[in-house]
Amino acid sequence: MSKLDELIKELCPDGVEYKQLWEVTIWDKKFNSVDKTKQNKVIGYPYLLASDLFALQQEGGDVFLLSTGEQTGWTNSDLAGENLCEGEVVTIPWGKSRDVTDCIKYYKGKFVTADNRIATSNDTNVLLNKYLYYWMMSQGKVIDTFYRGSGIKHPSMKDVLDMKIPVPPIEVQREIVRILDNFTELTAELTAELTARKKQYEYYRDRLLDFKNDVEYIPLSMLAKFTYGYTETAKDVGDTRFIRITDIDENGCLVLNNAKYINLSNDSRKYLLKKNDLLLARTGATYGKTLCVPDSSQAVYASFLIKIELDNSRILNRYYWHFSKSNLYWAQAEKLVSKGGQQQFNSNALGRVVVPVPPLDVQERLVNVLDNFDAICSDLNIGLPAEIEARQKQYEFYRDNLLTFIEKGETILSKQASKQASKQASKQASK
Repeated sequence: MSKLDELIKELCPDGVEYKQLWEVTIWDKKFNSVDKTKQNKVIGYPYLLASDLFALQQEGGDVFLLSTGEQTGWTNSDLAGENLCEGEVVTIPWGKSRDVTDCIKYYKGKFVTADNRIATSNDTNVLLNKYLYYWMMSQGKVIDTFYRGSGIKHPSMKDVLDMKIPVPPIEVQREIVRILDNFTELTAELTAELTARKKQYEYYRDRLLDFKNDVEYIPLSMLAKFTYGYTETAKDVGDTRFIRITDIDENGCLVLNNAKYINLSNDSRKYLLKKNDLLLARTGATYGKTLCVPDSSQAVYASFLIKIELDNSRILNRYYWHFSKSNLYWAQAEKLVSKGGQQQFNSNALGRVVVPVPPLDVQERLVNVLDNFDAICSDLNIGLPAEIEARQKQYEFYRDNLLTFIEKGETILSKQASKQASKQASKQASK
């Protein structure tokens, strides 16, 4: 029996008390939709727009920039000024455009906040803030349904505050937090190691592609022809994936979630892709990013993408793809992109990018080396990415099940363990 099972058996054998969230938390403001009797106290915080929040960013600071999204950072007390806050808090974003689970945050210490809805326990002898955080993470899909509106959505705080949270004894909460913290720390260590590997890959990539004057440097217009993509309205269903600029991630890989589709027609058939085709994002914040199509799944590329068709008797697709992630490439792209209004990196600008072109056998050797590095850094089937993915799934499983209490105060996991032990005992008795 685990320590958690022992604590539950000892401290709450007859079940766990559930309370509505408003009973055990204090929030950052009074909400119009919430009955006044449910909010006797609030703790207000000054809020900043995201642009103003990150304008405070200072390397080596000790004040956390508590954003509403994935980007974070640090500043110092002098820059924070009157916006400086301090406490132990759990937040959800006031406005969100993606899954809320990705945006729920916990922080203890000095911080400056963007437009978050901020909660803290009204009595940490009854409810630990870190336990509250893990419970809210486990309820992310439920909280997500409380957001309303088109575009940037906002939550119904009445629904949030009326949620029922299991409140086991503090000792049980501490043990649950300890278990989940261990998972989180392990994932953080693996992620830090992966970040170091990526920097190592970038270092070797740039060194290997720095030929000085030992090879010919050729404008891309002399090595390739360019074709703009197909114009169509993307749909949630269809027989053909429709690849858009938002489907290229920061590493030049295909984004697998949130895929969109079209139905293949005689017109769109001309834009069908095959494995190792190259696509360039030509506009907006993702301009210049290049995708090497990973497989031969039926797909068509959209109009804000440019297909780069290389002369493979002179230059290999995978070699160019690695080059497109190098400092040499990006130094040129940043000079060639049009800066007025929406950034544009059209075929004329792309054609002026100068590429080092060694002999094909040298290109092949470089591709083998760099592909191995890239797989170590990004392939979810091997190495650190696979380990991180496995640990994340394990963490989510334990988080969601440890925080789901059922009859007699057991968690789902302890119930499963009891059933397994009972089965094993029955088998033993029958021998």
